[in-house]
Amino acid sequence: MSKDFQKWHTKKEKLNETEVRVFFHEREIWYCSLGANIGFEQDGKGEDFLRPVLVLKKFNDKIFWGIPLSKSIKPIPKKSDKFYFVFSFVPGVKSLAILSQLRLIDASRLARHIGEMEKEEYQDLTKKLKALLP
Repeated sequence: MSKDFQKWHTKKEKLNETEVRVFFHEREIWYCSLGANIGFEQDGKGEDFLRPVLVLKKFNDKIFWGIPLSKSIKPIPKKSDKFYFVFSFVPGVKSLAILSQLRLIDASRLARHIGEMEKEEYQDLTKKLKALLP
């Protein structure tokens, strides 16, 4: 599969010039411009290279730890699968948090708020993520 890195770099330059950042909180889910990445790193899709991302930990108004999400759950991982967390923030639609793809993200990449994770699920996700740490 061919990736348009030049188009992403043009978009990234515009994002870098953005001075206004959105207001966001932990547990929120946003469309985020993740870009065209290498190897198995999660890519964004479409004109703006967007992918849903869970705001895991807000450090300040400019940066946060984010976890990319996917709707592609084939097959649905078992609850014991330590690298994924299955949940639903839209009724009837399963989402997959890809814990191994945790990354630091600048808020200028945030495009649109699309939902929020329930408190209990968020607590379960953070426990599962902490279990991955050495």
